[in-house]
Amino acid sequence: MKRLLISLATSAALLSVTTISVQAKEYNEPIAFNDQHSYTAREVLSRLHDGHYQDVTINDQLANSLLDAYLDSLDPSKSLFLAADIKAYAPYRQTLDNMILKGDLSAGEQIYKRFAERALAQLNFSLDLANNIERLDFSVDEQLQIDREKAHWPADQAAAEDLWRKRVKNAALSLKLAGKDDEAIKKTLSRRYQNQLDSLSQQNSEDVFERFVNAIASMYDPHTNYFSPRTLENFKISMSLSLEGIGAQLQKEDEYTKISRLIPAGPADKGGELKASDRIVGVAQGSKGEMVDVIGWRLDEVVELIRGKAGSTVRLQVLPSGVDDLAHTKEIKIVRNKVKLEEQAAKAEVMNLHDGESAKRVGVISIPTFYQDYEALVKGDRNYKSTTRDVRKLIDELQQDGIDGLVLDLRYNGGGSLLESRMLTDLFIDTGPVVQIRNSQDLISRKNRAINRAYYKGPLIVLINRLSASASEIFAGAIQDYGRGLVVGGRSFGKGTVQAMSPLTYGQLKLTESKFYRVSGESTQNKGVVPDIKLPSAYRNDDVGESAYDRALPWDSIHGVPHAQYENMEPMLTPLTKMHHDRIAENPDFVFFDKQIAMINESNDRKYISLNLATRKQQKADWEQRALAIENDRRKAKDLPIYADYSAMQKASDEEENTEEAVDEGAIALAAEDDLLLQETGYILLDYMNLSGRYKGKLAFHQN
Repeated sequence: MKRLLISLATSAALLSVTTISVQAKEYNEPIAFNDQHSYTAREVLSRLHDGHYQDVTINDQLANSLLDAYLDSLDPSKSLFLAADIKAYAPYRQTLDNMILKGDLSAGEQIYKRFAERALAQLNFSLDLANNIERLDFSVDEQLQIDREKAHWPADQAAAEDLWRKRVKNAALSLKLAGKDDEAIKKTLSRRYQNQLDSLSQQNSEDVFERFVNAIASMYDPHTNYFSPRTLENFKISMSLSLEGIGAQLQKEDEYTKISRLIPAGPADKGGELKASDRIVGVAQGSKGEMVDVIGWRLDEVVELIRGKAGSTVRLQVLPSGVDDLAHTKEIKIVRNKVKLEEQAAKAEVMNLHDGESAKRVGVISIPTFYQDYEALVKGDRNYKSTTRDVRKLIDELQQDGIDGLVLDLRYNGGGSLLESRMLTDLFIDTGPVVQIRNSQDLISRKNRAINRAYYKGPLIVLINRLSASASEIFAGAIQDYGRGLVVGGRSFGKGTVQAMSPLTYGQLKLTESKFYRVSGESTQNKGVVPDIKLPSAYRNDDVGESAYDRALPWDSIHGVPHAQYENMEPMLTPLTKMHHDRIAENPDFVFFDKQIAMINESNDRKYISLNLATRKQQKADWEQRALAIENDRRKAKDLPIYADYSAMQKASDEEENTEEAVDEGAIALAAEDDLLLQETGYILLDYMNLSGRYKGKLAFHQN
């Protein structure tokens, strides 16, 4: 048992009061942590030490990492603090751990005070320059470092102001390239920086304390968070409304509001235009409302703008993933609605394919989430909704349709009910273990088992991508470990941990308490499930997924448990992979997709961006010409008419979106590349059936 002695008695000595003055009309609350904050910080440490899965030693090494985490949370772009500031905080690298154990939070106050001073100076500087953009010379050949993760802190005030100038210049240049005149640019940027000033002025002691304690929590893992009473209340409201609005989960990333996940069957998901990792830079109400620039806004403020009544329209100005230039934003119109639970249910369709010898029918069951109507179950409703019950019915329907094999599509499935994941596995394997769970006391539970004989015994592929997480990974991992079917697609998210809410005297703590392990003994954490056959993906593992988080818990393994092996897939993987690569090499749509991915990756890999107007115009023209060329190459290969220029291609795309018919109820709505990958998965299934002695020449079947 881990032990840590932390006194939770209220300190008799009052903490020193540190005040900051922010230039604002209404808000001027001093930042000062009190005894309650001190008590809460020590209580959080105690709960983390006793209940968190990872045993973190509170020492100088942690103090060093904590200081960096707090500085990064305040100034992620390394544009505010000066090198002298960072040097002045060096003593905290050895003392911050002891200070927090004693409940001394003065370091958090002091550092925030300096941050607020620097941020105030930066915003006033930027606001002044935004109102006088004629002082900016766009003919000078200079660059802005856009990837500042490994950058040095500005050496002095002059270096900081030069960086601030370049950032304002880049913002103005992006708007200029988007067709805005000088007055419109002044108006947009002035509003942006003024809003950020207002947001800074509204920060109070609770906000700063929460940020500081969350820097502490982040030392354990990225899914451990502290919620102040106010944030907790907002979180509850957000959860109760999570199925209303546009159906997207948002997170803050630097100055942007980033899409972390789309809710299955939500308005944004159905629209097919908004993607995970896209960034929202503007929000407008209705069809004609003014687009409000939201760069630099607080997350809760952006959420408030996006949320609205069902049936109303919101327009989002979006900067796609992998694009840094605001000249390449796109506008997406979404009609707000409530996500209906029945629309999140599993759905089925049949693909008619040809394996070179005969026509085949491949069944596809799309599972957006692992759901269960627990209340109906408790009430004794025999027809309660659940993933497993619905999939079983769909298997029956597909069987009657005469399918030859089955694809379970778990792309974008972020998880859900662990029980349903175990029960779904039970449909495809005979009795045996499904997942192992190890808690913070190193106790391992193996009670999650398949208890019935397999219901479906035919050819099977599980299709995953980088956004398949948690319960999806448990299911896919079990199918792979048992050799029950192939796993195809992209490496999964790597969310192999379980969190629990722990009430505090003041607020609440969400902490990681256990970890999932496959029957092979391998963790799904961080590494995720690696597919047997990899499909092209626009999601990069370094940008999306558990491994992209700072201080994510590592992959590891424990002892495996005895389990059946239905088929040895290893000998088939090399020929299957070759057939897959040979097939897509001749497919114009895959060639187009690969070239698109290459363009995105090149953009993501850029470290600097030019601030010369002529250079940027040429880069924009080159980018558009390249996009046009790869689209026309695809169209030529498919005997389709080519586009004369980029504007014609954009016009055709817009017309297609405006005239696109609504998806029929019950159909699977997939983006073009998703359809492409699904079809290729079907062909891989046919190859697998032909190579496998187990299924060659046989139809799928199930057994009650």
